[in-house]
Amino acid sequence: MQITVRGLLATALGVIVLASATYAAEPASRQTETAFVMTNNADRNEVLSFYQNGDGQFSEGAHYNTGGRGSGGVNDPLESQGSLTLSTDHTLLFAVNAGSGDLTVFRVHNGQLSFADLEPTGGSNPVAVAQYQNLVYVLNQGGAGSVVGFRLNGGGQLRAINNSTAFLSANAVGGASIAVSPDGRFVAVIERLANNIDIFPVRADGTLGAAVINPSLGPGAFSARFAPDGKLIVSETGAAGGGNDSAISSYTAQPNGTLTAVSQSVPTLGAANCWNAITPNGGSVYASNAGSSNIAGFSIGTQGTLTPIGSTIVGSNPPGSVNLDIAVSGDGQYLFTLNATVGTVGIFPINSDGTLGQPTELQGLPPAAGENGIAAL
Repeated sequence: MQITVRGLLATALGVIVLASATYAAEPASRQTETAFVMTNNADRNEVLSFYQNGDGQFSEGAHYNTGGRGSGGVNDPLESQGSLTLSTDHTLLFAVNAGSGDLTVFRVHNGQLSFADLEPTGGSNPVAVAQYQNLVYVLNQGGAGSVVGFRLNGGGQLRAINNSTAFLSANAVGGASIAVSPDGRFVAVIERLANNIDIFPVRADGTLGAAVINPSLGPGAFSARFAPDGKLIVSETGAAGGGNDSAISSYTAQPNGTLTAVSQSVPTLGAANCWNAITPNGGSVYASNAGSSNIAGFSIGTQGTLTPIGSTIVGSNPPGSVNLDIAVSGDGQYLFTLNATVGTVGIFPINSDGTLGQPTELQGLPPAAGENGIAAL
């Protein structure tokens, strides 16, 4: 009976969501370059799409109601990476609703979204989500801080895994990002305020074992992403009160969950590097220096060694943009940045040598309105 009621509610909500989507003029068929941004609005959280026209230009597309509420705020209220996350096959989009404590799942087809599910996250203030095959993990930042696991079916519906709640090392440690290793063996979580990198082993039933707490070797760990070869890439903001002293590091995860540094605290030559995005082929990683409104680029060697691309700074947004989050398109041709303070999306072409071309600044977001999260097909 619970399943029937939940299914009816999900169906009804799906109708509401689809009926309330606001569409701009979009072609029936278009390029795969589509970016999604989450408004994080406290009254009605939405996902906005930006798509590429046949002439190569980008335009604002549809607005999709998540059915939940964001946290609101002015600039970077979630302080996280991964609040808006595509599945690895780009058929589903996950959006956290920090204000209402739930997670929305959308199906993705031809760059458009349709509602699939809305589920409570089992904690307060969810800020990030990660997926591996039929497993989904949500990072709840509020309270004690926790990771909760779900099973995912073929239609995009979630079911909480029994006894799957795993807690962070202490209360109020500032969980900021979550990622699953490419082989599905580990879940990595950044404790921003504690400057820790937690590595949780994934059990056969999808629950998580006890976390191995790895102190970050550089100050200001904020976000972690696994490269396709399994190396963990960590963005570091630098010491509190520092200038352009942000950095980026790479690690190898050992079978016991401990991390071994490969490249330690390579300077990004900017301020507030809180986010990073890795190209699909694993050859490059870009770091978002939000405090200096520019992008640093690094090649990733076969052993995970990080080497600056050119003079390190490969792209710049307008001064004061505060590029909060970044994403690389699925074909590796574009880098998208969420310039929340000025209300734009920066779109950089990625050159064959890893450098970035001149960006396009796409309007359409209210300035300094609390947007968080960006994902790209």
